[in-house]
Amino acid sequence: MSPPELDPEERRAALQRATEARRTRAELKSRVKAGELSLAEVLARDDEAVRNLKVSDLLAALPGVGPATAARWMERLRIAPSRRVRGLGPRQRERLIATFGPTS
Repeated sequence: MSPPELDPEERRAALQRATEARRTRAELKSRVKAGELSLAEVLARDDEAVRNLKVSDLLAALPGVGPATAARWMERLRIAPSRRVRGLGPRQRERLIATFGPTS
């Protein structure tokens, strides 16, 4: 099934929304990397930017955690590499916070 045909104005609006979403996710990851936001605070948020963020990207943004470490922890915690924050179950959220601490 192919995506719907959009007129130029609809396409422009969709591109702007996508750009804004990427910008918001990048800012969020930057704040996590700087230590301004903890993992628990991010997981407690209920906005579109957080829900669409990949868990592996969020973990890799934590101070001292890179992509390889994030991948290892995802495997240990039995979270699929493609999982997004909106798809995390309550137990997975608890295990993440227990592993990385409420203030990391």
